[in-house]
Amino acid sequence: MTDHLGLFGNTRDKAQRSRPQRRTGRRARHQARKRRRRRVVVGAVLAVLVLALGGMRFGVRELRALLEVPDFVGPAGAQTVVQVEEGQSLTAIGATLVQRSVVASVRAFTRAAEADPRIQAVQPGYYQVRERMSGAAAVARLQEPSARVGHFDIRGGGQLDNVEEPDGRTMPGLLTEISRASCAMIGDASTCVSSENLRTAMAQTDLIALGIPRWALDPISRVEPRRRLEGLLVPGDYDVRPGSSALELLQQVINSSVARLLAGGFPASAAGTGHSAYEVLVIASVIEREAITRDFRRVSRVIDNRLAVGMPLQMDSTINYPLDRQEVHTSDADRARPGGYNTYLNVGLPASPIGSPSAAAIAAALNPEAGDWRYFVKCQKDGASCFSVTRQEHDAAVRDAAARGVF
Repeated sequence: MTDHLGLFGNTRDKAQRSRPQRRTGRRARHQARKRRRRRVVVGAVLAVLVLALGGMRFGVRELRALLEVPDFVGPAGAQTVVQVEEGQSLTAIGATLVQRSVVASVRAFTRAAEADPRIQAVQPGYYQVRERMSGAAAVARLQEPSARVGHFDIRGGGQLDNVEEPDGRTMPGLLTEISRASCAMIGDASTCVSSENLRTAMAQTDLIALGIPRWALDPISRVEPRRRLEGLLVPGDYDVRPGSSALELLQQVINSSVARLLAGGFPASAAGTGHSAYEVLVIASVIEREAITRDFRRVSRVIDNRLAVGMPLQMDSTINYPLDRQEVHTSDADRARPGGYNTYLNVGLPASPIGSPSAAAIAAALNPEAGDWRYFVKCQKDGASCFSVTRQEHDAAVRDAAARGVF
């Protein structure tokens, strides 16, 4: 018994002694796990901080790169020509400048443009600039009047050739204006095309290749080659591309002019007038040279009334035309000189238009004012005319105008 009791008693004592030890072991293991978790958390936090700091450095670099807009500095480079097209935004203009190596980036141009709102007024056309300009320099250059190239204006009554005015001044002709507009610099080379080269291209190029519309091909084929474009180039603003050949320049102007006529409903509007479309241009060109705008429709009626009865037009403007001068009156010798533009000797219209007819002159040719007039004379110092039905009335109007010093 004693041995059993001793045995059992010893076992119980050992169990009682082992329980605190097991609790101590579990506590130690728990503390160890906590320590490991803390190390993991701290490590994770440190890793996040490292990544965050790295990301911040990367973000700063990226932000700095965004803020540093590529822009040219220093002297500009070679001369070149760029085109600003109708309706282009500043961004699109900037893209054109980048493509032509004028500015380093679109943003360099648009940022400079934002600081100078006057650039919003830049007109479509061609501009002389330089390569490797700063954005600010490009914005400033496009606003300079001298930068615009390839631009010219056709006025009502303008002729292909230069015209000597009564006061001795020379009015540049359309070929001279086109020649001037062709001038720019690309690199070290001038793009100028002379008026003589333009005249040669006009005279020697096939009419279809030149760009003559089909409705004008037949009558223009009978016109003296050096005058074949007269009247077909209507008034307005024109832009030609510097660097083009003589033929290309003429084609650009003809295409623009024909497009303007089409936009105004011409030549369809000539139907039913009793005149061909080309004859309407001839009549309109005479009206343009003979009267001020408010008298256009009456002069148109005088022309129609004279043509209807086979009466010579007797227009001094047609006598002056081949002489390349402007005079109120012509001499007996001038009126006696035969030719396709002498409407004193010939019955009917002159051989071709005698200048550029404006939209108002074309409208008057299409729709003359009702009346029986067959005569007119400038009787006011502002250029207004007096209209008469009979020769006796006309002669009296001429004497009265002369007496008042009108001419």
